[in-house]
Amino acid sequence: MNGEQTTNPIPSERVAPHLNGFAVLACVLPCIALAIVGIIRAAFLLDAGRVGLGATMLILCILLFIALMISLAGFKVLAPNQAYVFTLFGKYHGTLRKSGFYYVIPFVTANAPSRPVVNPDAPQATSSGNITISLSSQSTSGSKKISLKTRTLDNHKQKVNDALGNPIIIGSVVIWHVDDPTAAVFAVEDYEEYLSIQCDSTIRNIARLYPFDTMEDDVAEKTLRGSSNEISESMERDLSERVRDAGIVIEDVRITTLAYAEEIAAAMLQRQQATAIIAARQKIVEGAVGMVKMAIDQLGEDEVVVLDEERKAAMVSNLLVVLCGSKDAQPVVNSGSLY
Repeated sequence: MNGEQTTNPIPSERVAPHLNGFAVLACVLPCIALAIVGIIRAAFLLDAGRVGLGATMLILCILLFIALMISLAGFKVLAPNQAYVFTLFGKYHGTLRKSGFYYVIPFVTANAPSRPVVNPDAPQATSSGNITISLSSQSTSGSKKISLKTRTLDNHKQKVNDALGNPIIIGSVVIWHVDDPTAAVFAVEDYEEYLSIQCDSTIRNIARLYPFDTMEDDVAEKTLRGSSNEISESMERDLSERVRDAGIVIEDVRITTLAYAEEIAAAMLQRQQATAIIAARQKIVEGAVGMVKMAIDQLGEDEVVVLDEERKAAMVSNLLVVLCGSKDAQPVVNSGSLY
């Protein structure tokens, strides 16, 4: 022994040996009735003084009845989109994933992750994220079936830093299902918790590669706000690679919450407002210059009034003030000469 620890490889999925449950039930029920009749018959023999035959029959019928009761544990019912993963004395026995009524070896054990159940009357303590676990008592879930249905994981909200180092709040929803129940049971301790942790890691790794938003005119740069579809696809690919060995298939990942953190939200809002104001003013100035040029050209072509350069400059100044001002103009009427 060199002290190295080795792990057993994940067994390849195979169908567990089974029989039709209805056929076996049709044989077991008459045998149970026969064992009960035999016990009653043995009691009559003992009462009649035939101790040897009565005791022998009684022991055999009791043993048969006990064996039949034990055999009832082998009946299994599977609904659509459910699976059983069986082990027999610690070794992988097989998997059943087709709906129906089956009979398997009574000594097999159905395997499924054991999850804590929160007692609402017990004192609670909050751990990381939004997970609350009871501190006083924990019990394991009774169902040993693996669900193959498509499910939704709400990753809630978490605070991360974007590519520029700005703290942001981001949340996502993951659409997923178990494709390989054998790997889901034996590869990880709890595949749902494993998926949640890997989802958190994926969001943090992807979010820090992109800025929340860009204030520049470079539209080619991807941002969390402007390129949410492309970034969601990147999250889906990354998360699929992480959970593939656990037998989980990721169908879709979508960002549901995206905002600046509270400590910088006000400053970033002012920055966005300033950018919007500058862009609006630029449009206003461009339009005002065009209108002033058009007014001067039309006045000159129609010879409505002849303006020298000084009067043109004054007119341009007045028109720009009126058109570009943020408040309504209040003109002053000059009843005399301009000079």
